[in-house]
Amino acid sequence: MSKEVKVPVLPESVEDATVAAWHKKTGDSVRRDENLVDLETDKVVLEVPAPVSGTIREITRETGETVTSGEVLAVIEEGEPEDAAAANSGDSKPDAEAGAAETDDEAAKPTAEERKRSARSSTATEVKADADKLSPATRRIVEQEGVDPADVPATGRGGRLTKGDVVQFLQQGGTRKEERVKMTRLRTRIAERMKEAQNTAAILTSFNEVNLKAVMGLRARYKEQFEQQHGVKLGLMSFFVRAACDALRKHPIVNASMEGDEIIYHGYQDIGIAVSTERGLMVPVLRDAGSMPLAHIERAIREYATKARDGSITLEDLQGGTFTITNGGTFGSLLSTPLLNPPQSAILGMHAIKDRPVVEEGEIVARPMMYVALSYDHRIVDGKDAVLFLVALKDALEDPARLLLNL
Repeated sequence: MSKEVKVPVLPESVEDATVAAWHKKTGDSVRRDENLVDLETDKVVLEVPAPVSGTIREITRETGETVTSGEVLAVIEEGEPEDAAAANSGDSKPDAEAGAAETDDEAAKPTAEERKRSARSSTATEVKADADKLSPATRRIVEQEGVDPADVPATGRGGRLTKGDVVQFLQQGGTRKEERVKMTRLRTRIAERMKEAQNTAAILTSFNEVNLKAVMGLRARYKEQFEQQHGVKLGLMSFFVRAACDALRKHPIVNASMEGDEIIYHGYQDIGIAVSTERGLMVPVLRDAGSMPLAHIERAIREYATKARDGSITLEDLQGGTFTITNGGTFGSLLSTPLLNPPQSAILGMHAIKDRPVVEEGEIVARPMMYVALSYDHRIVDGKDAVLFLVALKDALEDPARLLLNL
C-alpha cells in the first residue's frame, strides 16, 4: 500500500516553502516519524516526518523547489522496510539450472567488499604517489594555504613541484576561484525587510556612551551566587533589556509603531533580541520583558539562542515585538548604525566594551565604556525623544539601583 508524504499546513502568513534538504533518497528504507525532508520558510525550518514505515518509492519535489500546503513531496511503499525489500524481489528464477548459472556468474564477479578494498587500495596508491612528489616544505605550504598541487605549474627537476612554485602561484593571485550559491529563503527575506526599512522609514541614528563600571561590578560580586540560585549566568543583556524597558516606559513613542496615518502606542514592552545563526539573523521576542526578573530574561535569551541555532525555533517565537536590541559587540564592533526591524520604530545597538579614559571629579580614570546607538523612524520619533531615551538608558545602567527602585 502506498502512502503520500505531503507538505504540512504552513504557519499563518506563510504562503509557501522551499525544499531545503532531503535526508533520504528513492529506494531508502524509512521508519515512521523519521525526518525525511526539511522545508525552509521565510523564518523557520520545518521538519517533515515519515507518516508510515516503508521504502521511498518516489520523490516528487527536489531540493530548491517551491511547495505549498498539501503538495505531495514523496510516496512511501508502506510496510516494514525488510518486507518491502522482499516484495520487490519477486522475479527470482525457480529453475534450478538457471539458479546455478546465476550462482556461477555471481561467483565470477567481485564482491562488494572486494570492490571497496580495490578502490581503497587504488586511492591509497594515488595519494602516496602524489605525496612522494612533494618535499616536506612544499607539502606544508600546500596544506596550510589549501592549494591543489594540480593547479600549480611545476618547474622542479622531473616535473616536481617546489615550494617556490607554490609561493609564486599564491603571489600571482592563486586560482581566483568563484562560487555561485543561491540565497536561502531566510537570507532573501532578510534582504527584502532591510531594503523595505530603508525605502519606507526615515531612519536617523543618535549615539551616546555608557560607563559600565557599576554593572560589571555587580556581575563580578554576585555572579556565582546568581548562577547557583537561578541556574543561569548573569550576563550584560539582561541589564540592557531592563534598562531599555525602563526608558521605553518613560518615552513611549520610541516603543510605538506606525500603521497608515496612525501611531500605535504599545502599553507593554515585547523586546526582540537579535541572534546570529548560520542561516542568518533571527530575532526571537521576549514577551512582557518589562515585568521579567533578570534571571528570567537571561534564561529566556539562552533558550531562544539555542533554539535559533539548532533550527527548532518556531514562527510564534519570532513574531511581534515592539523594540529590538542587537549586540554587535559580540563580534568586536565598536560603532554601527543598526537598521530598523519593521514595523518597529526604533532599535538599540550595543557594541564592544573598551577601557577608555574618562574624567570623574576632575580626575582622568580608565573605565569600561560602550558606545550605544539608537536608530529610529524620524517620521514619528523626534530627535529629542531619541536622545532622552538614550540618556534614560545611560542613567539606569550607570546606576543599576535605579532599576530596582523604579526611579
